[in-house]
Amino acid sequence: MHGLINRSIQSFVCDSYGTDIWIDLIQRADLDFVEFEAMLTYDDALTPLVLDTVSEVLGRPRGDVMEDIGTYLVSHPSFEAVRRLLRFGGVNFEDFLHSLDDLPDRARLAVSDLHLPRIELREHGEGQFSLICDAPVAGYGHVMMGILRVMADDYGALALLEHTGSGQGIETVSIVLIEAEFSQGRQFDLGARVG
Repeated sequence: MHGLINRSIQSFVCDSYGTDIWIDLIQRADLDFVEFEAMLTYDDALTPLVLDTVSEVLGRPRGDVMEDIGTYLVSHPSFEAVRRLLRFGGVNFEDFLHSLDDLPDRARLAVSDLHLPRIELREHGEGQFSLICDAPVAGYGHVMMGILRVMADDYGALALLEHTGSGQGIETVSIVLIEAEFSQGRQFDLGARVG
């Protein structure tokens, strides 16, 4: 697993709960290091171990923790670049949803050796969608739910999201776009202002 993913989990725990919780977590997981290096590659089994330990230490279901990680990745100031990368997906929330199929490729433009799981948006009618997520690590659909919640707010859209199941390495998120312009979205400029 790419170190950037593991480092993001570490940052989430440290920023949200403190470094002492992270140290406790590392000791419980019996790891022989304290910090993940963002540009290294780690054994794939390490990420689920860390996520299970986070869930255990916090006393929260793993899905809830993973949704919080998704929220953190697009709302915390130190991850502003992730939010900006996502906002390039469209001028409104529905455009953004349709751009999600390309997200793994866009992420590789930023970090060439980062391979995000495949996601596919399916439209079922007016404002009704499902996001199909390959989930090499159980809970990836929950991470996407956290991301989608923040991005809906970012665009000023009102949307209902529900993790509707998983099986055979696939997770599904149901998306109902209730109102595209529910509130004023967050300001976003494609380029820097001059003058």
